[in-house]
Amino acid sequence: MKHSFPESNRKNIAFYFLMGITAILITVTGILFKQSFLRMLPLYISLVIALLQSHVSRYAPLIGSVNAILYGIVYIYYHLYASAAYAILISGPLQLVTFIRWSKQPWQGSTILRKLSTRQRLAVSVISLLLCGIVCFMLQGTGSQYRVLDSASTILGILATVLTMLSYIEYTVIMLLGQVCSIVLYIAMLQTSPEQITYLIQSVYTMVCTVSAFLQANQIYTKQQAQKSKNISEPTKEKQIS
Repeated sequence: MKHSFPESNRKNIAFYFLMGITAILITVTGILFKQSFLRMLPLYISLVIALLQSHVSRYAPLIGSVNAILYGIVYIYYHLYASAAYAILISGPLQLVTFIRWSKQPWQGSTILRKLSTRQRLAVSVISLLLCGIVCFMLQGTGSQYRVLDSASTILGILATVLTMLSYIEYTVIMLLGQVCSIVLYIAMLQTSPEQITYLIQSVYTMVCTVSAFLQANQIYTKQQAQKSKNISEPTKEKQIS
């Protein structure tokens, strides 16, 4: 008699396998390119965070708030000053606030999600483009070779962090765009800093987890809206019966 795993179990096994492979690749490339363990430490922690994010878990930002400080130190080392300021001053504190807010409105292992209106999406897009231009201009005097990508990934990171804190499911789309910028940034850095291949590997893994988070968030939102409609319709039926 054949036994089959539920789809959720197969998905979990696949992600655990992917996380293990990614950890091995980070370790091997880190040794080959003499990457410092302290600069690799936040990557290992991020593997767990990304896995939690793929399930839209409210515990992901709790761990992420601490890991943001480690990332900030690494970004300073590589002269990615916008990313460093974002990680230490914005990402860390806001992720802690996110955990607190999500815990006040729990839904299974996640939280109650909502969506931006069309007008809100347009406003967010315009403001983000303006901020990206401002940050890029401010970084002109720092000597950074990657100020455009640094600025773009920073603004997308801030936007994703704020939307996550406010429980808007669009945060997953912004995270995807941010991961694209990160991947391009780390590819560009390989020529002068080949040890950054460890960060590139981790970014690809996070991209896969973020795609899963996008799908999971939409499923959760659909279930919550269905439950909300059911709760509204039930009192109406009771009034009709009475």
